[in-house]
Amino acid sequence: MSYMRYKYEWKLEEAQKNILRTHTTAVSARMLYKLAQVKFSPVKYFSIDRVFRNETLDATHLAEFHQIEGVVADYGLTLGDLMGVLHQFFTKLGITKLRFKPAYNPYTEPSMEVFSYHEGLKKWVEVGNSGIFRPEMLLPMGLPEDVSVIAWGLSLERPTMIKYGINNIRELVGHKVNLQMVYDSPLCRLES
Repeated sequence: MSYMRYKYEWKLEEAQKNILRTHTTAVSARMLYKLAQVKFSPVKYFSIDRVFRNETLDATHLAEFHQIEGVVADYGLTLGDLMGVLHQFFTKLGITKLRFKPAYNPYTEPSMEVFSYHEGLKKWVEVGNSGIFRPEMLLPMGLPEDVSVIAWGLSLERPTMIKYGINNIRELVGHKVNLQMVYDSPLCRLES
């Protein structure tokens, strides 16, 4: 079967190969499908999972990292609700300099990238992506038409860099971890 408008030859055996997950949205979709099988009531899902990317390693990129996934399903949720949840989440971590930038995601609309200012690097660093799930994704699952779902996928390592003033993300994993820094630093605590 040929799909030349996408400039590649689609093959069933290739599509059935296992791959390491690049994001956790598939888990969110599965949870929303399960939610649609019962009488709807508002829910919040939250997970932290490892994801894998074909990234060039540098001060802000890892090939493997942890993704913080959040999903809220309720009636009448808006982009303002999503921004408020993300602002509150980062504020509780002690990170208050945030920017939101419009973005494209195939499964959410509107979509936004989330940036936080890194004092040591003197630049804005992307810490996540977010959006409101598109009706085309929710309705086939069987969720009620008037239900909105806000969702986000955030890096765990980049906010950690910003909070603790670490300039190189590779210092958080593997052989470059400064064990004295780990010993001396308090565990990440939510600030009031």
